[in-house]
Amino acid sequence: MGRREQIIGCTRELYEEKGLTKTSVQDIADKVGVTRSLFYHYFTDKDDVTSAVLDSYIEDFLAMLKVWNEERTQGDIEGALDSLVPVLRRALFDRGSFRRALASRENAALYIDFINRVADASARYIVTTTVEDYGRLHEIQIEHVYETFYVLILGVVGYLRTHPDTPDSAIKDIISQTLHLDRG
Repeated sequence: MGRREQIIGCTRELYEEKGLTKTSVQDIADKVGVTRSLFYHYFTDKDDVTSAVLDSYIEDFLAMLKVWNEERTQGDIEGALDSLVPVLRRALFDRGSFRRALASRENAALYIDFINRVADASARYIVTTTVEDYGRLHEIQIEHVYETFYVLILGVVGYLRTHPDTPDSAIKDIISQTLHLDRG
């Protein structure tokens, strides 16, 4: 692991332990075992390393999506929806302090940036994998496929954050209705 990745990993750990606002650049440098000047060699400021930490969370979510995509049975829409909703819930409701800090009012702009980046990366991944698989088996009736998935992801994430007790069946219905999926 390179020094940059080490700084990102330690920052992520500190954010989970202490929270975003209570972690300083000096805390990060101390945890990594480097000087502040070396920290600044890799990152311009705390916002820059925070952005890299967000990227690491996005990579984690994409890894979960990839596992979901690889394990789903091609053509089994109901099974794919059954296994997708828990992936969304796990990604959203991780109880780490950093995720809670992202959802606070003081970090609203950072949270919006994070969610937009998640929607972009997820939509791009789904369009180039799952949608192509679906298209080989069914006639695709969606125009603006990337945009539809982007908006769907933002909508489902926002809805689940404010309505966490919504049954999985309702989320499955929303996804399938939005995408005009033939659930058999």
